[in-house]
Amino acid sequence: MNDTITINGVEIPPGNRESIRIPVAGRYTSGDVTLPVCVINGKKPGPRLFVSAAVHGDELNGVEIVRRLLNLKTVKRLRGTLIAAPVVNVYGFVSQTRYLPDRRDLNRCFPGSQSGSLAARLANTFVKEVAMKATHGIDLHTGSLHRTNLPQIRATLEDSEASRLAHSFGAPVILDSNIRPGSLRETLNNLGIPLIIYEAGEALRFDELSIRAGLQGVLSVMRSLEMLPKVVTKRRPVEPFVARGSTWVRAPESGIMRTGTSLGARVESGAILGYVSDPLAEGDTPIVSPTAGVIIGRTNLPLVNEGDALFHIAVFEQLAPVAEEVDFFHEHLSS
Repeated sequence: MNDTITINGVEIPPGNRESIRIPVAGRYTSGDVTLPVCVINGKKPGPRLFVSAAVHGDELNGVEIVRRLLNLKTVKRLRGTLIAAPVVNVYGFVSQTRYLPDRRDLNRCFPGSQSGSLAARLANTFVKEVAMKATHGIDLHTGSLHRTNLPQIRATLEDSEASRLAHSFGAPVILDSNIRPGSLRETLNNLGIPLIIYEAGEALRFDELSIRAGLQGVLSVMRSLEMLPKVVTKRRPVEPFVARGSTWVRAPESGIMRTGTSLGARVESGAILGYVSDPLAEGDTPIVSPTAGVIIGRTNLPLVNEGDALFHIAVFEQLAPVAEEVDFFHEHLSS
């Protein structure tokens, strides 16, 4: 039999499912702001996986991914434990903003503290009551406001277990990205808990392809951990490619951007990605790609200031196979 797991003083025995609301801080009007968590504790032992979303309060795709995950009948056959935290930054989620009321970015405040800022206290609560109860983690994100991301995984690939999770997720692109100070990934890396980050879509929007890809990815990771039974399919899985680097293309000047370059497009070095012009049509300034690669992120806002990040390009050793796999990925999710 699996072990009983305790979260916020609530014991969840093997074979049980429990929704828990963990107090974070008080409201102005009395009562508590709570962190919602659903725990499914399988009858048989296995890994303990947490899946979190909305660490940035305006990133909504992950919330829907977790909701769909919890509604699946297959989770009743779970080995080990699933700890789902669909809305971590409850303050930002309610106010439809990335940040907390004190304007702090929660993902720069980990591991937090019991006596620090509001962000530090929320971070500390999440780490102690959710993350530290798990053996593995998946954190779900989107692009920031007015930016959209191609489905991709970010991880520390020198960690062999994190690398295994990243490859099993099934996103077409994996970035071996640097760990940022104060991030959840830095804290879990220090604790020896492998974590992967899923990035897809845009803030304050549901993107169906990104949601489907995220749900399938979480399930693929759970199957690779043997938390769920394997499935037999005739369709080959998506083969992820690890980028050897990435770069942002920035606006050469302020103005109105026009572009036909789409997310997932293959571009060559020197290719024109679009143009920036002024409203009086006194001239166009081309936006030129400094490298060959695949567009994995882009702005959706046509009004740009000089230096604004416009296109995020991932660089690979061999470009053609990556572009083909991105096309296959879109076909697979659209069918």
